[in-house]
Amino acid sequence: MPLEWSGTKNVRWKTPVPGAGWSSPSIAGDRIWLTAATADGTSLRLLALDRGTGKMLQNTEVFQIRDKGPGIHKKNSFASPTAIVSGDRIFVHYGFYGTACLRSNGDVLWKQTLKYEPQHGPGGSPALFEDLLIFSCDGFDAQFVVALDTATGKIRWKTARGKGNQAYTTPLVIEHGGALQVISPGANRAYAYDPRTGKELWYIEYGDGFSNVPRAVYAHGLVYICSGFFQSVIFAVRPDGKGNVTKSHVAWSHGRSVPLTPSPLVVGAELYMVSDNGIASCLDAQTGKVHWQQRIGGNHSASPVYADGRVYFLSEEGESLVLGPGKEYRELARNSVPERTLASLAISGKAIYLRGEQHLYRIEA
Repeated sequence: MPLEWSGTKNVRWKTPVPGAGWSSPSIAGDRIWLTAATADGTSLRLLALDRGTGKMLQNTEVFQIRDKGPGIHKKNSFASPTAIVSGDRIFVHYGFYGTACLRSNGDVLWKQTLKYEPQHGPGGSPALFEDLLIFSCDGFDAQFVVALDTATGKIRWKTARGKGNQAYTTPLVIEHGGALQVISPGANRAYAYDPRTGKELWYIEYGDGFSNVPRAVYAHGLVYICSGFFQSVIFAVRPDGKGNVTKSHVAWSHGRSVPLTPSPLVVGAELYMVSDNGIASCLDAQTGKVHWQQRIGGNHSASPVYADGRVYFLSEEGESLVLGPGKEYRELARNSVPERTLASLAISGKAIYLRGEQHLYRIEA
């Protein structure tokens, strides 16, 4: 894996990406898939690039949008959720603007639109489980989680949450104690459901937490959940309870420099996270003990990733920080590209795929 790069160094190719979008690259075989929107947000699209050359192979319109609703946050885009590739099927999600399934040749197989009213535009990505596409729909007017049939797009189950607020999280399917659960943080509460039926299994309460974005992480028999605005807290929860487990199943919690947007990351015995204003932390994943905390600079929306024995952070300003994992802060490199970067890095083979505001980079030593 590359340790160092710039806008030109260790860049195998760099391709202009039309439109706007903050979805991460999805890579399968010789194709790279991205979602994007036209600058005015009226056309939501799926792009395919050649993995070897970066050449644009497809640019397919999936939805036309006439009513853009309440608009989007200044950091968001009309195409922020990441696509899922499964065989010859590509599942794309644009929040309340619609969800669709396409063949790899660009043919649209089905579309589904579920209405609710978020304030900041599309956020969380779906999770693919067996023959279900599961995602959260948390707006001002309604909050629910839904599973669509991957063959038809029809609703297989839909579970309402308690009265809450907006949230933009991505579900996480886990297996714990031989049982499957889908972890879905929302406003004020985080829930676990049966992924096949949508039946509620347990939940924790965190007061006024809302507009949360980070995806939950599962490791060491614990689920790590971030609560959102205004003061984010990360909770480590044992996922073997029933009903309200706030007082009985929270192993530990931590409330300093917890992210509102980037997801946490567990590597070995350590949990890593970076706050939106650029303070990185390393905690003991089982106890919550802080090993180190360091201001790394920049603003952060992308989630950190682990690859080839290194932890990679990416700031909104285009700067990447590479750390050696462990209980001591060990900086290996700082690299930058000359454009905004809010999408999380994608790793495949020996390459890093970095989506900027204007280009997609294949970075490879």
